[in-house]
Amino acid sequence: MILCDVGNTSVDLFIEGQCSKFSAEDFDPATLRDDVYFVSVNTAFNERIRGYPNWHDLRAFIDWDKYYPTMGLDRIMVCEAVDNGVIVDAGSAITVDLMHDSVYQGGFISLGLRAAQEAYGRLSPALEMSFNFEVDLTIMAKNTPDALTVGFFAPLIEKIKGFEKTIFLTGGDARQLSHFLPEAVVVEDLIFQGMKKLIEKGVKC
Repeated sequence: MILCDVGNTSVDLFIEGQCSKFSAEDFDPATLRDDVYFVSVNTAFNERIRGYPNWHDLRAFIDWDKYYPTMGLDRIMVCEAVDNGVIVDAGSAITVDLMHDSVYQGGFISLGLRAAQEAYGRLSPALEMSFNFEVDLTIMAKNTPDALTVGFFAPLIEKIKGFEKTIFLTGGDARQLSHFLPEAVVVEDLIFQGMKKLIEKGVKC
């Protein structure tokens, strides 16, 4: 069984515990002969795989009553991986979702790290600088990089910690965000864990 996460520009495969990344534009789905279970936000790619019977869309496995209709597939998959906890997916956007006894409680969306830095830079050239991941968020800043860092991260981290649940960090910027959430569990393949659990539930049904 092959798990596949298709984004706008990349195809991420999970095969026998190993992750690999390919260009969505160049990837040839005919190279995969085994059953492929996938989630995709790429409509052009979806059209390309329409004629392949071994490609199975995990949308059909989702209990949509648990989530809201416009919720992203990636968010749903990481939520499916966790029975109890706060899931922080630090990608292009930072999504924070709460699960309790396998029931989705809601969540929120923040700018991702790169998007936030770019937004500050658009406000003023004087704000075109990187976040300081060594700063103490509980102390008022005395220079611009620290001020930007505290301003962006302090309310976000406080909100995440306020749920008082185990925190699961995933996504491309998870390691950086873990500087401010040292107690969090970093799970790089959380989306694939959620996909696998969803498939197992679907098979049992």
